[in-house]
Amino acid sequence: MNQNILFALNRLKEKLWLRPLIFCVLSVFGALLASIADSNSHLNEIVPKIKTESLEQLLSTISGSMLVISIFAVGSMISAFSAASNTATPRSFKLITADDVSQNALSVFIGSFIYSIVAMVALKNGYYGKAGHFILFLFTLLFFALVIVTFLRWVERISKLGRMGHTIKLVEDATTNAIKMRLKFPTLNGIAINPNQEKGMAIYSDTAAYVQQINISKLQKNAETLDAIITVNAIPGSFATLDKPLFYILLKSTVSEIPDSKELKKAFTMGDMRYFDEDPRFGLITLSEIASRALSPAVNDPGTAIQIIGSYVRLFSLWDKTSADKDPDRDIYDRIAVPEISIDDLFIDAFRPISRDGAGNIEVMIRLQKAFSSISIIDNIDLKKASLLHSQEAFARAKLEMKYEIDLEVLRKESLFT
Repeated sequence: MNQNILFALNRLKEKLWLRPLIFCVLSVFGALLASIADSNSHLNEIVPKIKTESLEQLLSTISGSMLVISIFAVGSMISAFSAASNTATPRSFKLITADDVSQNALSVFIGSFIYSIVAMVALKNGYYGKAGHFILFLFTLLFFALVIVTFLRWVERISKLGRMGHTIKLVEDATTNAIKMRLKFPTLNGIAINPNQEKGMAIYSDTAAYVQQINISKLQKNAETLDAIITVNAIPGSFATLDKPLFYILLKSTVSEIPDSKELKKAFTMGDMRYFDEDPRFGLITLSEIASRALSPAVNDPGTAIQIIGSYVRLFSLWDKTSADKDPDRDIYDRIAVPEISIDDLFIDAFRPISRDGAGNIEVMIRLQKAFSSISIIDNIDLKKASLLHSQEAFARAKLEMKYEIDLEVLRKESLFT
């Protein structure tokens, strides 16, 4: 799927109102659709007669209970969102609100309530005939079954939603998807930057904001029109400022028109928030924030930091599958040069906060050194260099914090540089 469309769909997915609205529309349509069965004379003859009183009682039961359950569901979701922000990090909030099971449950509960109200009004005004009564009865039973199954699934999910382990998994999964995308398209389907090539004229952002997404295909069309090469300087996740070039444009022909920078800037989606979709660093930073909070004296939960170190090992192990995941058949935008993501930056985002905040904890530091050893065996020269460097830095930090010589000696033996 086109990355621009996928980005827009992911933003819609985070909206709590979207699925309930869709389900409400379908519920109203379903309640009114039952009357179509009355136009089939053969169906009127073969279906059993359903008493109006029984339908009214069923619909009254749904309308009386679904509104209460919907309010309860919203309250439980708000509590889960608050727990995730308070115990993990506010940066995980978007992932919690996008939870499919919770959104589906809220949609079913509200939709069932709307369905029962519309069906009840239509029923009392004689909107349905014999066949319509029967179809409405089947629809109502279907709604009952759907509500029961949804409620059971939702109860199981709400028991996990907002909990530390579940939040870490959500962030790790989102980061995994972002890393896989960047490994598959390291230059976002553009070309690699040639350090020896002139960059051209610098174009600056009009505002200080995060780059959330880049429409590479739009940049390519503009570059073809201008007969130019565009070099992206701010990839998704970068904080663009008034003094930092957003991109460079090099006109290949002296007769080319002066580019309209405003039109070119429209290819960059800017905002005050970062998203996980195309920004692997944001996922690593979010995990490191959770680990730092867990290692704070007020929380003192080294187990969570150790769990996140395990997540980092899994995430960096994705580089071991780089060659298999690359897609050589995708179109290359040959006029757009895009920098690859820096391994050094990823390591700083992931490991520096833990090595700083956990420097005095022998269990955390041993697990950190083991993580560097595991990552260093991956066939990637940048990963090997970064693992060695951060192993040395982590030990140096521990040496300043740990007073017990035996702990330091144990840590030295586990370190990658020994």
